[in-house]
Amino acid sequence: MANYKSDVEAIDAMAQSYKDLKSEIGKIIVGQEEVVKAVIISLFSNGHSLLVGVPGLAKTLLVSTIAEVLDLDFKRIQFTPDLMPSDITGSEILGENRQFKFNEGPLFSNIVLADEINRTPPKTQAALLEAMQERSVTVAGVRHVLPKPFFVLATQNPIEQEGTYPLPEAQLDRFMFNIQLDYPSYEEEIQVVKNTTAARKVDLTNVLTGEQILFFQNLIRKIPIADNVLEYAVSLASKTRPGTEKATDKVNSYISWGAGPRASQYLVLGAKCHAAINGKYSPDIEDVQAVAKYVLRHRIVRNYKAEADSINEDMVIESLF
Repeated sequence: MANYKSDVEAIDAMAQSYKDLKSEIGKIIVGQEEVVKAVIISLFSNGHSLLVGVPGLAKTLLVSTIAEVLDLDFKRIQFTPDLMPSDITGSEILGENRQFKFNEGPLFSNIVLADEINRTPPKTQAALLEAMQERSVTVAGVRHVLPKPFFVLATQNPIEQEGTYPLPEAQLDRFMFNIQLDYPSYEEEIQVVKNTTAARKVDLTNVLTGEQILFFQNLIRKIPIADNVLEYAVSLASKTRPGTEKATDKVNSYISWGAGPRASQYLVLGAKCHAAINGKYSPDIEDVQAVAKYVLRHRIVRNYKAEADSINEDMVIESLF
């Protein structure tokens, strides 16, 4: 994989791979360009993503399409209230020779789609989140390492909250990005309906292998970042913390809890990747701003005043730029 003469050449290859990925995914997914871009950035940055949107916006189709063009193993787990941790991690079973052997659960895959993660009890959510953090699962005291690359995309339905177990803030922090899906435009919807109600078979070609993705994940970390851009990212995260010296008036009046240091790390990684896929060799402040909403919106907690004044997280984040 290290057959690039320099990091510059490798970044050019990465930008080209991103274009190829986008056009392959576009054969099946109509519109949603920002969403596709955000998912690919989090994949290249070795982070997990939370996709939030009402049912029927092709969240599952998007994830399975991405897995297909990436030549990766893909498993989908439908989260339900009766799902047990062993249903996703795997369990010890008694083999023919009276020995216990480990039977791998659906987490042993490169891309795992955790569908409706807020439908399952905290115990099962915690098993998934341990796997996301540690890249391994522990069953009967034995640690089993998950395959690389390992990438979790969880979906959450924002409307029906009865019978759901919302993820606590500390667990939301494990997700690099919170990506919100919107309804398609009228033209896009016409295209979607045309495509899905006709006999249409699309063949997708693999764009990247797992090995190439791991190479690009390492490459992102090698990308240099200027001090002023790094400081901008850290101060952006600091500004979200009410009652601290950098907090803005808007944050102090509308936010009850701000983003932790993990936000600063993901702002920098996300900005590096955003620069690379756009063919730049070092990120600037615009790159940090491009990923800021995805990184910060699930790490800040609004207070009652914000809800009363109809101020959402994105409005607060935009006010910080």
